Amino acid sequence: MITTLHIKNIGIIEDITIDFGQGLNILTGETGAGKTLIIDSLQIISGGRFSKEMIRKGENQSYVEMCLYAPKHKEAIDGNIILSREINLNGKNMCKINGRMVTVNELKEFMRSFVEIHGQNDNQNLLENKMHLYYLDGFIGEKMLEPKQKYQVLYERYCEIKQQLKVNFGDEKERQRKLDLLQYQIKEMEEANLKPREEEELEEKRKKILNAEKITENLQEADTLISENGIDSISMAIRALEKIEQIDSKYEKASSSLKNIYYELQELARDVNSYRSDMDFNEEERDEIEERLDLIYALKRKYGNNIEEILKYKEAIKEEVEYIENVEEYNEKLRKTQKEVEEEMEKLAYQLHEIRFQKAEELSQKINQELEELEMKNAQINVKVEWVENEYLKTGKDHVIFYIATNKGEEEKELSKIASGGEMSRTMLAIKKVLADSDKIPILVFDEIDTGISGKTANSVANKLSAIANCHQVMCISHLPNITAMADYNYFIRKEVKEDRTKTQVRLLQENEVIEEIARISSGEVNEISLRYATELRNKKVS
Repeated sequence: MITTLHIKNIGIIEDITIDFGQGLNILTGETGAGKTLIIDSLQIISGGRFSKEMIRKGENQSYVEMCLYAPKHKEAIDGNIILSREINLNGKNMCKINGRMVTVNELKEFMRSFVEIHGQNDNQNLLENKMHLYYLDGFIGEKMLEPKQKYQVLYERYCEIKQQLKVNFGDEKERQRKLDLLQYQIKEMEEANLKPREEEELEEKRKKILNAEKITENLQEADTLISENGIDSISMAIRALEKIEQIDSKYEKASSSLKNIYYELQELARDVNSYRSDMDFNEEERDEIEERLDLIYALKRKYGNNIEEILKYKEAIKEEVEYIENVEEYNEKLRKTQKEVEEEMEKLAYQLHEIRFQKAEELSQKINQELEELEMKNAQINVKVEWVENEYLKTGKDHVIFYIATNKGEEEKELSKIASGGEMSRTMLAIKKVLADSDKIPILVFDEIDTGISGKTANSVANKLSAIANCHQVMCISHLPNITAMADYNYFIRKEVKEDRTKTQVRLLQENEVIEEIARISSGEVNEISLRYATELRNKKVS
């Protein structure tokens, strides 16, 4: 339940803190005092939309903080969960759960399991078609548990098999598509006939071709200088040293070293001359190199950063092709198991459908009875259970949708299409009354619940709110004494002007103040007659 709500800088609310109690919490007070802003604040902290125009004039930000008491929830710390949402004029949102930053959507999803706010523009769980099946199943109760549990065990196995078949290319079209792709890739790489280090060698050749003229000129010059100047000069130097090598051993040593240089230079001259012959390229060879490199670059874009990676990838997909071609036997066993699981699921799904179909009529009747007591005698709820062909859902093969016709002769519409805020709130109240014991949402907020009603209808609304409050925390703005008198906690909302600024004040009323507030609402003034009437209404709650 909500134990504390703190609101700052929303509309005329400057800074208020409200401590709520378990049971029926009724908010009353002056027109324009800020009652609706409190409901708006509950919507904001529940992840609802917020307009920056709601920020109090002269302030840069609004802030809503809530303390939830939920001792069994995994997020609870000492039984409590603290939520906050800060909204700035620049549109920036800051949402937190127990100090942990979350997105608005995460906050909204978290609060879905705690709070439902029913009003003209709300889109809460009960108005979402996908939730209707869960409400019907909750109404049915234990009769659904065993077949539903058995079905869900089979459904999990069914999903596992489908996933395994997908991984194993169990679908024939998918498997063939994958094989065709892999075989095309293998053929493309094999036809390329790539060799390790081929790219580097081709790049070297390409570089030589692009610089052929420069290389040829410089090789020619080097060859000439070595042959005509270097070798001849060294040869003449050797002959000179040979004439004196007998005189001293050091001359002989110098002559020997120079001869070695001579022989090396001759070898080098032959190499340089052969380099010149290597430069004999033609246009056809250059085009072949360019085409080969283009092919390698194209394969690199598809299959790897270099030739080594491409060759490794080719071997890997060859293994994958072999696996796919041989996995069919295993897939056949999986498909056989899948068929057996589907047959069992079909039986259980039909069993669930029969139970739901029968109980949907009972649920419709009970809700319609509640609607009649709420003076919506012409309104008819129809809980429809529709069988889904060719698909297995997590909960069976049923779609459940609540339909309503609010007036005789009108076409029934989905529950979410109700236009009137008052009709919506009373319809929600009727449904919640029937589902009160099975509904797991602990906090219910009703806005516009008493719009356009009085007398017998008001008494009925009051009694139903009180009944729901036995197993939920209920919050409601009211303008009627009948409803106000049934509250477990009454809050009076008023506005005051201080230093030329209007601001909202909230006060939890004591019992004598509750009587006075009921009297004020019933007649517009507090006098002996209105107090006697208020006391009688209040005594009905006590009794």
